[in-house]
Amino acid sequence: MPMSIVSGESIVAPLSSDLLYDILQRLDGATLARAACACADFSSISKEEALWENVCRSLWPSTNREDVRSLISSIGGFRKFYADCFPLIVNKDVPPVRANADLPYPEDWIDDYYYEDFHESEDLSPSDFVSIVDVKYRDKPVYSKVIWGIPNSGSFNGWFYNCPFRIDLLTHSSGDVSGGDQVFLSISDGLPSIESIERERKDGRLWRELQDGVRLSWIIVNKRLRQAANVASWSPLSGQRHWPTDRDFLLRFGSILPAKSILPCQVAECILVLKFRVNDVGNGVPTLKLRELSMQLEDVRGAHVNGWNSLLVLKEALSCQRSKNHSEVLASCHLYLKAQTELREEMMRNETWFDRLCIFTSIAAFATICYSVL
Repeated sequence: MPMSIVSGESIVAPLSSDLLYDILQRLDGATLARAACACADFSSISKEEALWENVCRSLWPSTNREDVRSLISSIGGFRKFYADCFPLIVNKDVPPVRANADLPYPEDWIDDYYYEDFHESEDLSPSDFVSIVDVKYRDKPVYSKVIWGIPNSGSFNGWFYNCPFRIDLLTHSSGDVSGGDQVFLSISDGLPSIESIERERKDGRLWRELQDGVRLSWIIVNKRLRQAANVASWSPLSGQRHWPTDRDFLLRFGSILPAKSILPCQVAECILVLKFRVNDVGNGVPTLKLRELSMQLEDVRGAHVNGWNSLLVLKEALSCQRSKNHSEVLASCHLYLKAQTELREEMMRNETWFDRLCIFTSIAAFATICYSVL
């Protein structure tokens, strides 16, 4: 019996637009984007902002706030916001750095310009940046916060621009109503029961649950440029158990950001740190408290990037390459880690050679003194 082929248009033609809309609003962002390519009807309905607003609210609970919704509308709408922030930053261009290389800054900045006048630039201001942050555990929202501007960027007569850049969400009061900064995870959220911290050190059940279950999104928006990007890696890139105490669990997220014509090393690492501490293990029921959620930028040498250069790097990150493939994000981080490891090994070899030279010089000087005395 011959098989007949029916076009996508003829399948959905008998269905009303309201029914199609009801179907599409139940999809996540990736599925909705694929459905939009299936037929003309789906493509037309998928352009509705309300659909993408539902997607964004499900993925990023912070976007449910009225001020954030107004912000997203002003920079192009929820559909554009999702397209900009769902793919993660990928940077495959990580140049090698030599330990003994002379790495001047890209411009000949005199002290007065570098330390005083640069923050008067009309196209870059800390107040233009907005941080939209969401933490989930097992797809359940546990913490959300929105910060308008860069904290402490206007105090101490330019202190922010010259000192290491850092944003610590849990120490900054933004006046929002996200439930405060007292964030706890317990067995009711899906944490496994543990007998004691000593037992956890052996089997690591709680640690594995945190690595597998915690997700972080840190979206940076520039209001003036109407651009946005997610500088987090969504899932942890690395972590440390029981550091600095037996009860601490530290997870690192982040991305590798381009810094051409900004930093001598041409790349920077955006480091997002999320730290939990075990408060109670009574009756085998652990309770974890979120103790730290911070952002800072470092170059390949491990030096902290100052406030002004960090603003430039974040601005550049808003227009860099992105990918929905998480393996490409990991590959980008591995390239950076490889370059950083090679640089550190070279620096250690140079230090070893220098130490040997100092020892030989000291021995030769001592021998010369002894010979002169004798």
